[in-house]
Amino acid sequence: MGSRPAPARRPERRRSFEELVAEGAAVPLEGWDFSWFDGRATEERPPWGYARLMAERLTAVRSSLDVETGGGEVLATATHWPELLVATESWPPNVAVARDRLRDRHGHVVACADGPTLPFRDASFDLVTSRHPVVVLWEEISRVLRPDGTYLSQQIGPGSNRELTDFMMGRHPVNPAHGPERAAEAARAAGLEVVDLRACALRVEFFDVGAVVHFLRKVHWTVPGFTSEGYEERLRDMHGVIAREGSFVSHAQRFLIEAHRPG
Repeated sequence: MGSRPAPARRPERRRSFEELVAEGAAVPLEGWDFSWFDGRATEERPPWGYARLMAERLTAVRSSLDVETGGGEVLATATHWPELLVATESWPPNVAVARDRLRDRHGHVVACADGPTLPFRDASFDLVTSRHPVVVLWEEISRVLRPDGTYLSQQIGPGSNRELTDFMMGRHPVNPAHGPERAAEAARAAGLEVVDLRACALRVEFFDVGAVVHFLRKVHWTVPGFTSEGYEERLRDMHGVIAREGSFVSHAQRFLIEAHRPG
């Protein structure tokens, strides 16, 4: 007796614009865990591997500071931590997440504003790290580094995701103030020696408008003042583009800078 063929799988119902926007607007914003985007958006990784470089530097020092740590996600990927592990964070929900995540590493999370100073004594740390800082306090970084100390940071370059910004807000000029060369100049002005400086553009692809909504809420500087209600018309246009073309493509700008404080 032959077996009956398996019934055909019913295709998933295409979700409406309203459903997708509501879903993207409801996702919590705490921390910098982007796993919610799996299957909904992708972003290329920089070729230098910041988390790996950071982990390597942590193995060679006795004290480190991670500035604007978010929820401590990147710092927690390391497998070796120094005797003194400190992180700063300004947003209270992230402070709680980071403290919970770094507790097993005996890390200390200091809740403080992103500027104008760092609340630590001079020459306190062998290593200062920061991934995607909003504010870079070069004079303060130089001050809290010990002689022969290192600053390692991956930062957001000028014009990052400008295709997305321009789509939502209209054409905007690119401000070069936060570019790698300006960062290197600021580091040198603070008394640091720049030993590595690299930049790249990374392909970013959104597969539904809900992912766009969540991204713009989370990475809020892409479209300042964004709300799904205030940008409903542009989001509907975005929904149409994705339906026709399969995705919306943008490009993130990143650069790596490593600087050394002379002994």
